[in-house]
Amino acid sequence: MHPLTRRACHLYRTNACILRRSIRPNSFASSAFITQGLRCHATVVSHTVPSLTLPCLEAPDLNHAEDLDHVGRISEQLERSGMLKVSLGFPDEDSNYLKKLLVSLHRHRGHQLPISHSATRGWFWDVRPSETNFQAKNHQARSETMNEFPWHTDCSYEDPPPRFFALQVLQHDRCGGGTLSVMNVDKLSELLSPEARSALLAQEYRITIPPEFIKDPEQKDIIGSVFFTNPRNQSTMIRFREDILTPLTDRASRALVELKEALLKEEVQAHSTVHLKSADLPKGSIILMDNRRWLHARNDIKDPERHLRRVRWDACPFETVSV
Repeated sequence: MHPLTRRACHLYRTNACILRRSIRPNSFASSAFITQGLRCHATVVSHTVPSLTLPCLEAPDLNHAEDLDHVGRISEQLERSGMLKVSLGFPDEDSNYLKKLLVSLHRHRGHQLPISHSATRGWFWDVRPSETNFQAKNHQARSETMNEFPWHTDCSYEDPPPRFFALQVLQHDRCGGGTLSVMNVDKLSELLSPEARSALLAQEYRITIPPEFIKDPEQKDIIGSVFFTNPRNQSTMIRFREDILTPLTDRASRALVELKEALLKEEVQAHSTVHLKSADLPKGSIILMDNRRWLHARNDIKDPERHLRRVRWDACPFETVSV
């Protein structure tokens, strides 16, 4: 173990992790819990609604990434709840399972292939602390620090942002840090006033592209909205990262303040948020998420050797979401 890791971990005791969440009953379709082949990974405890579960699939070998039944279950679960865990039963330091799975989702389920991260990086981005060896030359990405990363949408500066992202855990945080938190966007939007929701739907925000993710030197930002409405079911979708978001009108500014206040409300934290610790996502785990229906965040990293690998895909316009 790295010396820094040993010092950081010497007081940490591993405990069983209970995943706790209270969420309205229809946030997850009930069919999510009877899908053949899915098992309960962690019980979601609620004092007001029946217990729910985080769906989990096993991938015993690499061939599962091209198995049509396995690929179909993943696609269907992402449609239902927008969140799924896959547990790999084999070593995969090169993320070959994800590469093959994304090609299978493209061929058989209509998902668009992954987008590149920057002008110099392709499909995959390594999420790990680094003080000198940055993946984008002279720019350190926020994901390359050990600091917390507040609520955000991945790739919110893309037009459109990718619909899905996945994180493969190559080394979990062995010192108790790096908890991944996710928040249901529909529940969050219910706490906003009609005026705020209307303003957030308007293209009245400048979204700055972080320097490490610039692909075209001539384009440093985009103009867009924070909220979108799914034309199929009228659910709310989001594109949000506070530190790169600038409101361009008074009403846009007021709506952004209201949104940030809502993110801090106890009701949101209690009824729409899931916290996934290292015990929930150990080495060999992959979490796949709907990037538009769930915000996510992480707390401070405590293990300097924590290492995740990220990929983003299906960057289709909001009006033509693939099925």
